[in-house]
Parts: sequence; C-alpha cells; structure tokens
Amino acid sequence: MTTPSQHIADEDERQLAEMGYKQDLNRTWSAFSNFAISFTIISVLAGCFTTYGQAWNNGGPIAISWGWPLISIPILIVGLSMSELVAKYPTAGGIYWWAARLGGPVWGWFTGWFNFLGLIGVVASVVYASATFMNFLLGSLGVDVFGVNFTDGEHFLKETFLLFVIIILLHAILNITRTNFLALINNVSVFWHVVGVAVIIAILVIAPDDHQSFDFVFTERFNNSGFSDGSNSSGFFWFYVLPLGFLLTQYTITGFDASAHVSEETHGASKSAAQGVWRSIFYSALIGWFVLLAITFAATNTDFVNDPENGFGIGSALSILNSSLGETAFETVLAISTIGQLFCGAACVTSASRMTFAFSRDRGLPGSKIWATVSSKGVPRNAVLLVVALSILVTAPALKGDEAGFPFAFFAVVSIAVIGLYIAYVIPIYLRWRMGDRFEQSPAWNLGSKWRWMNPFAFIWVGIITVIFSLPFTPLAVPWDESFDLRYLNYAPVTVGLVLLIVGVWWKVSAHKYFTGQTRNIDIDQALGESHSDTPAGDPPPSGAGA
Repeated sequence: MTTPSQHIADEDERQLAEMGYKQDLNRTWSAFSNFAISFTIISVLAGCFTTYGQAWNNGGPIAISWGWPLISIPILIVGLSMSELVAKYPTAGGIYWWAARLGGPVWGWFTGWFNFLGLIGVVASVVYASATFMNFLLGSLGVDVFGVNFTDGEHFLKETFLLFVIIILLHAILNITRTNFLALINNVSVFWHVVGVAVIIAILVIAPDDHQSFDFVFTERFNNSGFSDGSNSSGFFWFYVLPLGFLLTQYTITGFDASAHVSEETHGASKSAAQGVWRSIFYSALIGWFVLLAITFAATNTDFVNDPENGFGIGSALSILNSSLGETAFETVLAISTIGQLFCGAACVTSASRMTFAFSRDRGLPGSKIWATVSSKGVPRNAVLLVVALSILVTAPALKGDEAGFPFAFFAVVSIAVIGLYIAYVIPIYLRWRMGDRFEQSPAWNLGSKWRWMNPFAFIWVGIITVIFSLPFTPLAVPWDESFDLRYLNYAPVTVGLVLLIVGVWWKVSAHKYFTGQTRNIDIDQALGESHSDTPAGDPPPSGAGA
C-alpha cells in the first residue's frame, strides 16, 4: 500500500519527468527547509547590518523607518508573482526555465545569464560582508594568530579578503561533502535569525543609556552622499539621493529564488516551494523592520556615526552599535550578526550552484557537461566549485580601497546582484502576464485573478530599480564631475551591459543553434525507479524548445 509520503514523492518525480528531467538531485528537503533556505539567504542579520549605511547616508532615518516597509511591498508583489510560476514549474532551473517555456529559448537564454550573474554577485557580496564583520569581531576580541594581527587594522582589506577566501572555501566543502546536512543547517539558521534578532533587539533596548526620539527615527533626514551640497530638502534629494538609500531593502530582500532552485530536492514542491518564496519575503520584511528600528533608536551619537574617521564606516550599523553599547554587548551583537551571515553565505552557494547545475544541464554555460555533472551522492560538485571560483574573481577588486579603507568594489557588487537577479525575476513574470488567461495555473498554488495587476506592477517596479541602482553613488563616480575618480565608478551597469552584449552576440553567432531552453533527459514513463551517478545530466540531444 502506498503511503501518503510515498505518493507525494511519486508525484514530485512524475511532475519533474513531465518537465523532461530525471530525479538527479537528492529529494530530502521538507517544506520548512525550502522556506528556510530563502529566509536564510535574505538574512536580516546580513543585509540589515551590512548595507545599513547605504540608507543612513542616502536619506537618513526616514530611508530606514519608512523606506524599508514601503519598499518591501513591491518586493512581496514580485515574490508572489514568482510563486505562481514556481508552483507550475518546480525545477532547479527555475527562472530561466520558466522564461523559455513561456516565451521561447531566447528569453530563457538571457534570463539564465542574468540570474547566473546576479547569483554570483549575491554569493560574492554576502560572503565578503561576513568576512568584514568577522574581521571586526576578531579585532574586538584581540585575536592575533599565525602572524595576522586583527587588532591593528593596518592591513584590514587584505585580512578581510583572506577571511573571505577561507570562508567561501569552507562553504564549498560543506556544499560538496555534507549536502544532507544543508537542510538541517538552514533549519537551524531560521532559529538563529529569529532568536538572534530578539536578543539583539533586547540588547539595543536595555543596554544603551539613552535612545533617540520617535521624531528622529521617523522624520530625520541625512544626505552624506556628497551630492547637492548635503541638502536634505531639495528635489534632487527626494528623487535621486533618497532612492539610492532603498538599496538597503532591495538588496537585503533578494535571493528568494532559492526556493525554486532547490524545488527538485523538496517534497511536495509545487506548493512547498511556492509558499517558500513569498513567506520568506514576508517574514523577513517584518522581522527586519524591527531590528532596523532598534538600531536606529540606538543612534544617539550622530556626530560619531557621521564621522568618516570613526573606523567603522560613516553611517554604518557598526558605528551606531560601537557608540551606543558597551564592549560585551557590542561583541555579542557582532557575533550574532556574523554567524547569521555565515549561514546566509552557505545557503547562497547552495542556491547558486543548483541554478548553475540546471542551466548547464540545458547547455546554457560554456563547458556545460562539466558543470552539469552530479556526484554519486546527487551533489552538483563542479557547479559548486565554479560558483566559488567566479565569486572570488569578482570580489578581487575589493583588495583595493581608499585612504579610509573603504573597498571600492562592494556596493558595485551589491548592485550587480540586485540588478541581475531582479531582471531575471521579472522576465518570466512579464511573459506570464503576456500569456494572460492562456497560462494554466497550478491547482497547488496560484494568484487567482490578481496576476492581472501584480504582474505589470512587478515589471514596472523592476524597471525603476534597475535605473536607480545603475546610477553613481557619489560625485566621485560621475564622469563629468571635476572630482571624478575611476575607482569609485559604479561598474554594475558596465558589467551587466558587457555581459548582455557578449551573450547577445553569442546567441546570434552560435547559441541559438543548440540552446533550446530545455534538454530533456527522461521520458515520462521512466519517471520512477531510476538512479543517477557521476554522469553529465544534459547529454541527450535537445527535443524541442520547451514552449
């Protein structure tokens, strides 16, 4: 007699087979684990701390207290629109696969490359940020080991990059050797984020001698961007400077496509993965707002926070914490945040490697046979190594900084992540909108008729943020400004544009001949009872465009 769990497993494999794929990956993840990986990648203990200064310096407290909840709304609408597609097509390829199915191979090709680029940016920025926080933590604890003195700050950028490489290699080892352990780690991560945030908020309520007023938190404006002579009331402030501060929210609440990328490893994927996407956004937005408010209420020493000589970065969360907390409380908050960021980095590598595996399975990357290989344990080992290698490469410019030790590359990498991912998110949403009632909704989870306004809203919103986060963050990055310094250039639009040009030419020259959006590796009547080990997943010839 077939048990309910076995029936679900059979249906998962049958649905995957109907999409043309064999059950190559190990399907051991629960619905909670699926939610947990997106919640972990969003990580309010990462983005809320690492990009806090972006909002503080470009808008001030209002960019945080009002900007966070207001920007969370369109992000949730994007997520809900994606959830409907996850429910219909729960595959590791996720976004590019949906685009190819709904619009044809060329749509899948460009979507896949945007998604791939964005995920590399996410891995690079998250792991680099965790290395930065770990450097501060080790310095605060007085660590001096193997000739590396974290207390002097003399070689801060080199030490941070060393930590970055060590951390990302450890993430790679974890993703390759302990894949069955990953779901448990992400489950623990949810607990760590919820309890950790509660502890941080309690510390920020109890430990400081004083707190800011509600008036300060909800009405105060800052402009430390260098634009408009520091004005916080001009039209330029409202329509240029303040929107730059929204990067805090837009960057933090991203990476939720992970629930789609691990859907081939999730039980009851149509419903579980769809809910994993929107629930991770909703709960992260809610919890993140509370922790951001707690940090902002603790920002009583604004002179120190706005001082570029404070050693932590102007307007940063660390500046606020250091100026408002005692040594033990500061180190406790720093440790909680750093560990949360480590959870986040490991999950980012998982998500990016699954997408890389799937895109290679459908012959979207150079050397696809290599990256589409899975081990006998059902692990895309080579894809993990590729993600790690490219993340190290894209972060290499962070070895250089200005006189204050600010790494030029970090916020550009953040922008690459946001631009790449959200463009990838919105392409299949646009194609689903274009299909209208011809799109057959999944009975497991769907938007009903709400897609009629949610889809176009998501499309317009992503267009707006793509423009905003391609803009210079400082006058030093404006080519026609007399103070222009190439080191501060926001190279996100250059990188995205260059990749778009290269893959566009590649498509016209050769890719259109072999990339069909999907390379089937199974027939429906082979769906159950087969195993797979250490062979390329995408060897068989293509059988159609998947449209």
